Amino acid sequence: MAYRARRGKEPRPSERAAEAAVDEELPQPPRRDRDFGVFWVAQTLSVLGDSFALIALPLLVLHATGSVAQMGLLTAVGGAASVVAGVFAGVVVDRVDRRKLLVTCDLVRMALYAVIPLVWVFGPRIWLLYVVLPLCEAVGMLFSVAYVTVVRNLVGVERITEANGRLNATAAAAGVAGPVCAGLVAAWFGPAAAVGVDAASFGVSAVCVGFVRFKGSTRPAPVPASGAGAGAVRRLWTDLLAGVSFLVRHPVLRVLTVLLSFFSFLTLGLNDLLIYHLKHDLGRDDAAVGTVFAVGALGTIAGALLVARVRRRLGFGPTWIGSVAVCGCALAGLGWARSVPAVAALTAVFLGFGSVAGTCSMSLRQEVTPEHLLGRVTSAFWTLHYSAAPAGAAVLTWAAGRHGTAVAGAIAGACCALVAVLALLTPVRRPRTDGAG
Repeated sequence: MAYRARRGKEPRPSERAAEAAVDEELPQPPRRDRDFGVFWVAQTLSVLGDSFALIALPLLVLHATGSVAQMGLLTAVGGAASVVAGVFAGVVVDRVDRRKLLVTCDLVRMALYAVIPLVWVFGPRIWLLYVVLPLCEAVGMLFSVAYVTVVRNLVGVERITEANGRLNATAAAAGVAGPVCAGLVAAWFGPAAAVGVDAASFGVSAVCVGFVRFKGSTRPAPVPASGAGAGAVRRLWTDLLAGVSFLVRHPVLRVLTVLLSFFSFLTLGLNDLLIYHLKHDLGRDDAAVGTVFAVGALGTIAGALLVARVRRRLGFGPTWIGSVAVCGCALAGLGWARSVPAVAALTAVFLGFGSVAGTCSMSLRQEVTPEHLLGRVTSAFWTLHYSAAPAGAAVLTWAAGRHGTAVAGAIAGACCALVAVLALLTPVRRPRTDGAG
């Protein structure tokens, strides 16, 4: 309450009325908001479904062909479809009702994945996987961009960071639980049954989103046409550049996009580096690898749950810069760690503070971007700052194989710390950025 009784005196009726009015204007904390809770469940189920597919579909290929090359090819085709869809996802999200798009994406993925176990009853059809997975990955990218755009309509600007933290925490948990559950279902009933469970998860998610009551319209305001004589290609090109243009004009998002591009370039290969260090340098088995990643997921969850509190206390700039600096220190020490517990602890630190930095940057974009541009800005941001990351992963793993994980990790970590130092010289350092404190 805005008013607290002092010295045993009760507030006057006028004060109680004013107090009630203030309370009605403030949005409910996400943990008490029924609609956010339903949306939270839907998003967790979607992530769970995606993580099921990561295990179940490669297992289907392996069981049917015994070829690791086929597994890799299927993963590559799905990834390429996701990247291509990401370029156009923002344009679609900013043109349609976002709530209906979320439901449609879940229903489409449910239908596509449900076809696989039905067909597999009559025997393996590998070609079907090369049709279903790219389509599902493309639809999944649409869902991801749309989900980011509706959070503000659900909880209000004041609660965005807390809401994103909770969503990211359960997404991390689902990302760990999904492959484990998929492996168990595949072991007991076969990989086709695991794909069936995957399909069911999307169906339940669609139902949950259908019951969510958003506080504002989920249909963006109409975007002005590029001109009466503008052709379809020109209008599409203008739409694609609108998100990039906003990022370039905004002083904080412009710098943040560049800095995160370097950070992603340096860190995308972390998983490969960890596995190589544990298996090659320390001579550990797959169980040790699983343990390290499980502990790392706990770090991600902890960071996601704490980010709102930390940002309220320190502000955006100190929180983001400090998190990136800690990530750099943890990465620099990973290659020198000689025991599984030490590697696991550093991994948890890296992923935990990485979660804090990522949640802060996503929340800032949601806070400062106009509603009608939010889809295109999100899509442009993801495309730009991840575009060079695969090359960075290749460089990091090459350096680890050539010079050792200790040297490769130390150099990458030092460069991450340098990113934090450079941020101190930019508008990112401010605790508040256009009102986003």
